Amino acid sequence: MRPFPLRVLGTALVFMSAMGLTHPVASPARAQEPAAPAKEAPAADVEATDDEAARFAAFTKAMTNVKLVGRFTIAGDDDKDPIRDEYTISSVAKVGEADLWIVSARIRYGSVDLTVPVPVEVKWAGKTPVITLDSVTIPGLGTFSSRVVIDGPLYAGTWQHDAVGGHMFGKIVPVDSPEKVPATKSGEER
Repeated sequence: MRPFPLRVLGTALVFMSAMGLTHPVASPARAQEPAAPAKEAPAADVEATDDEAARFAAFTKAMTNVKLVGRFTIAGDDDKDPIRDEYTISSVAKVGEADLWIVSARIRYGSVDLTVPVPVEVKWAGKTPVITLDSVTIPGLGTFSSRVVIDGPLYAGTWQHDAVGGHMFGKIVPVDSPEKVPATKSGEER
């Protein structure tokens, strides 16, 4: 069976959950409001904090109850059409002060069908989020990496599972959307 991007995320989610690396996180809406900044804090610091809070809120809203519906490629299979792919994300939540976020994603492949919270890093290219999984080794399965840029209603990125990798791209749609990935030009279900 060929590795594919959904397996990267799914395997990482299952492994991290089994290893106790995930834990319940309070929703950002339930978090206490931060204390007012000290009066001597420079105005630029307050503006940066407000901008960051707005950026995090927009990302949280954009990535809650959505599907990433698209395709992926396998490097070296240049003569083949991209393969259909779909991820369902129920929520994302910021954790602590660093780049750590919890992504609660539904994983479906083979006989596996579960929703699991997974810690990922979200890096920022200006106001553009990049979801990052960086060389996570899972015993018996391999090492996984991915970089997924979220740009409005679109996503694109790269994925790697050991020596196999490729590109992934598509649309971000609400969970209740009937959006489907069209068949390949040859009409096959790749």
